[in-house]
Amino acid sequence: MPRRLSFAVAAATLSSLAWSGQALAWGSTGHRLVAQAAIESLPANAPAFMRDPAFAAAAAEMARDPDRTRAAGRAHDRDADAAHFVDGDDQGLVLGGPALGALPPTREEYDTALRAVGSDSWKAGYLPYAIIDGWQHLVKDLALWRADAAGARLTADPAKAAWLAADRARRELQIRQDVGVWAHFVGDAAYPLHVSIHYNGWGKGPNPDGYTTQSIHIPLEGPYVAAHVTLAGVKAAMTPYRDCRCAIESETGRYLTADAAQVVPIYALEKAGGFKDGDARGPVYMTGRIAAAASEMRDMIEQAWNASASMSVGYPTALPASDFEAGKVADPYLLLHSND
Repeated sequence: MPRRLSFAVAAATLSSLAWSGQALAWGSTGHRLVAQAAIESLPANAPAFMRDPAFAAAAAEMARDPDRTRAAGRAHDRDADAAHFVDGDDQGLVLGGPALGALPPTREEYDTALRAVGSDSWKAGYLPYAIIDGWQHLVKDLALWRADAAGARLTADPAKAAWLAADRARRELQIRQDVGVWAHFVGDAAYPLHVSIHYNGWGKGPNPDGYTTQSIHIPLEGPYVAAHVTLAGVKAAMTPYRDCRCAIESETGRYLTADAAQVVPIYALEKAGGFKDGDARGPVYMTGRIAAAASEMRDMIEQAWNASASMSVGYPTALPASDFEAGKVADPYLLLHSND
């Protein structure tokens, strides 16, 4: 059964749970928790507008959007649905193709590698590239914000300064949306069933340990998290800031590989009854997974902010954002408003 249909069937069996969340991701509660915990934990050197509680709350609501905009139409859904998962196999490969921890640099190359083993990025999922693309977009967003802020502060012409200040405000709204949507995919990658061929019960093939073949994906990520995981608990479980000092592609591969290592533990915990009412192991486990996503997102935002200083912006001449901040750009308005 195609993945999208299997989840639809699973969702149809959940009416008795009285849950209104979406399939194929953490439920609304989980996605809110990831984004809010991450943003509220940003260090003091992050831009002040991002550390505003209102920014965190709004971005946390936006983190649900990739689920809420499902069923928009065939073209939209066919492309967008595959962004939520990647089918890692028991050998650490994506359906026998590229290694989960060492993926090709672009989705085009990834798709080519998958086609060589009889699949493609729509069937296998392209979650890693949704994360990488969102991070790169954020770096550019923040570079534009740096340039706008510096230009508004340093430009002598009041009309130009007013336009740059307004453009900075527009960029802040754009960053809020972009961070929120991107948070969804960073969150998806911390739920082990999003990075595995065993995405909704162990499925077909060898199952020597007798793990469940029942549809556990949605009940655990949605209703269970809503009932057992709290923002305070997530924040308490977050790890200290870690700078990977590496390319975003490498860090994304590491993050996905670490989550894939949790596939057997989550099934073993389910088999042991850890997710039954009254068992403390399940809430601790799920809190830890959401905390892992929040920690990763916080770290990636900090790394994006640092990288944005050297990102070039402007047209027709693109210059590093740090040049705008250092006052080296004679007319920031000309480059940011664009000289057609």
